[in-house]
Amino acid sequence: MQYTFLSATILLILITDPIGNIPIFANALQHVAPERRPRVILREVMIAFLLLLTFMFVGESFLRVMNLNELSLQIAGGVILFLIALRMIFPPAKVETAEPVGEPLIVPLAIPAIAGPSALATVLLLVSQQPEKRMEWIAALCVTMTLSAVVLVLAERIQRVAGDRFVVALERLMGLVLVAVSIEMMLRGIKIFVKQVAGA
Repeated sequence: MQYTFLSATILLILITDPIGNIPIFANALQHVAPERRPRVILREVMIAFLLLLTFMFVGESFLRVMNLNELSLQIAGGVILFLIALRMIFPPAKVETAEPVGEPLIVPLAIPAIAGPSALATVLLLVSQQPEKRMEWIAALCVTMTLSAVVLVLAERIQRVAGDRFVVALERLMGLVLVAVSIEMMLRGIKIFVKQVAGA
């Protein structure tokens, strides 16, 4: 499955899901002083960016060490994206948990809210399939992280202006698009596998 800069950017935006992260960040930052929140958000986005960028450079080595090929990664990535998309469309019931009071660091905002397993798998997939376009994938990741930072810094204003219903509706629309992307990934992977088996 060949990606372009635009399609890779859209895919990364759908997976990192800045709109869906709004309530997660709001809950995690409720004990942080309002004037401090933008700095915390930017710090967490930067940590997530550095982690994803690292995976772009060590991804091929990681695949070799784990003895994985691009086909298995593509099918597995499609399955993961499908499960993430289902959670976006049909969010699980919220369970009240005791959150540590204070300023969050790395967990749960940078990881896994932004740089979760699906995002890590996606950057691995992009680089493994088209390593010659690594600079395009880095640029797509930069655009994605910039958009995430803007959305999350303006999260309170977005919720206040658009309302919770609009945010939920947009989240589910993004989930529907991601379902289609994940199924396409799985179908292409299965087709390649069938051809390989038939040709063996």
